[in-house]
Amino acid sequence: MAPLSAGDPAPDFELPSDKGTPIRLSSFRGRSNVILYFYPRDRTSVCTAEACSFRDHHPAIASKDAEVLGVSVDSVESHRSWAQELGLNYPLLSDADGAVAKLYGVLGTFRDGRPASQRVTFLIDRQGIIKEVQELWDLKAPIAPIIDAHTQTVRDHVPAMAQHL
Repeated sequence: MAPLSAGDPAPDFELPSDKGTPIRLSSFRGRSNVILYFYPRDRTSVCTAEACSFRDHHPAIASKDAEVLGVSVDSVESHRSWAQELGLNYPLLSDADGAVAKLYGVLGTFRDGRPASQRVTFLIDRQGIIKEVQELWDLKAPIAPIIDAHTQTVRDHVPAMAQHL
């Protein structure tokens, strides 16, 4: 199944977060844009670089009226300890059965064959419409500059999303 596309309504969902409370996507409608990024696994090198990049860019993202939500199939407990280790300043959501990743067309498998989200970021406006989809494939070393460039692009596209409102 291919990922959803720009112009599609973002399917609503509710998932448990590392912060101890469930988060529903529709709770952001009418009040903020959402950067929803799916990633394969906690504690892997590329996922760590991506999580830290969103952490480091979070103040600039938040200043542009956007929330960051990270989603993977890892457990709430895994998210909680990893988020604390990295000092993440945004929630990680546990999609343990992969249902939300499947709904967004980004459910795949990890190297060992276990289910995992593909690395895809959705920029969702305040009305719940997907404005942009960014996929990161074929990452090769050095990874950090690629991930940081991706996060900067996402951050910089938030004002453009607001123009469509």
